[in-house]
Amino acid sequence: MKVLEQLHGGLIVSCQAYPGEPMLDPRTMAQVAASVVRGGAVGIRAKGLDDLRAIREAVSVPIIGLVKVGSDGVFITPTLDDCLAVADTGVEIVALDGTRRRRPDGLTLAQTIDGLRQAYPDVLVMADCGSPADAAAAADAGADILGTTLAGYTGERPKTEDPDWECVEGVVALGRGPVFAEGRIHTPEQAAEAMRRGATAVVVGTAITHPASITRWFADAVARD
Repeated sequence: MKVLEQLHGGLIVSCQAYPGEPMLDPRTMAQVAASVVRGGAVGIRAKGLDDLRAIREAVSVPIIGLVKVGSDGVFITPTLDDCLAVADTGVEIVALDGTRRRRPDGLTLAQTIDGLRQAYPDVLVMADCGSPADAAAAADAGADILGTTLAGYTGERPKTEDPDWECVEGVVALGRGPVFAEGRIHTPEQAAEAMRRGATAVVVGTAITHPASITRWFADAVARD
């Protein structure tokens, strides 16, 4: 697939701001997206329908789109209706919760993916997984891309300080399709390590596009010294 070829072996940057932050504005996120593409990002991951529409106008690289509904349980593009709304913004890939947990609308992951494909046959699906077992089930359900996004956030695996390399390797070992390593990748060295461990592409967000977190790292380091 052309989109996967564009993303293969590259860096995807997550451009997302959190509620209450000054950067939570579609125009700002579109500017951030355009800036990281200038720096070499081969794709963008972003949330929110307004942000996705603004970013679509600002960049030509593939976009992984999602919405977040709530903040716990299944909240990443949790329902079929959410998936359809995200796809309607013109993104190439819809990211959704790819765990084995019950979905809010009662549909299975397979039913959700099938429903999305019926309406948008050209849109790819990225399953945000919390474990290799999630990834295997997501592949069975028809996901095109397996992500390690939720490793450490579902209670199935402990949350590691650094990337969950065991999870990355476990999903890669399945051999069930492209694997996007995502989650607590904070340095260029860790991004490169993800590729060495077999990832198809690497998604980095906080370390590039979240000034509050980056500043806190430096401020804490200065305070300790």
